[in-house]
Amino acid sequence: MKVNIKKLDERAKLPTYGTEYSAGADLYALTDTEIEIPPHTTALISTGIAIEIPEGYCGLIFARSGLATKRGLAPANKVGVIDADYRGEIKVALHNHTDAPAAVGAYERVAQLAIVPFLKAEFNEVTDLSDTTRGAGGFGSTGRI
Repeated sequence: MKVNIKKLDERAKLPTYGTEYSAGADLYALTDTEIEIPPHTTALISTGIAIEIPEGYCGLIFARSGLATKRGLAPANKVGVIDADYRGEIKVALHNHTDAPAAVGAYERVAQLAIVPFLKAEFNEVTDLSDTTRGAGGFGSTGRI
């Protein structure tokens, strides 16, 4: 699938896939200097790109596992959603989950972008829902295994 992408700044780096089978394309910070993120705070990281996601798809922004597990930096909203009609700059709200300052370097990979199909639901209000074995059982209701 070809997806149109626009550099909003000539210094921006286009997303890249780490391997042939990568599901997410790496997004790069658009900065010439380090961006320091104080403990337990969030910084909005520019990428300098805008994207034209096809109708019926959305862009999902996920954490990079190494950045999250080794340095405590992950998207503040856990998973960002880019709708097909959005044409503004992609920015990553990167949160520092640690007790120490953390920094993002110039053009560092800060998140992953996956483009995925979705189903648009038509919500139908009813008075009863069908029965299931689980019913209204919540977190942990299915046991361990």
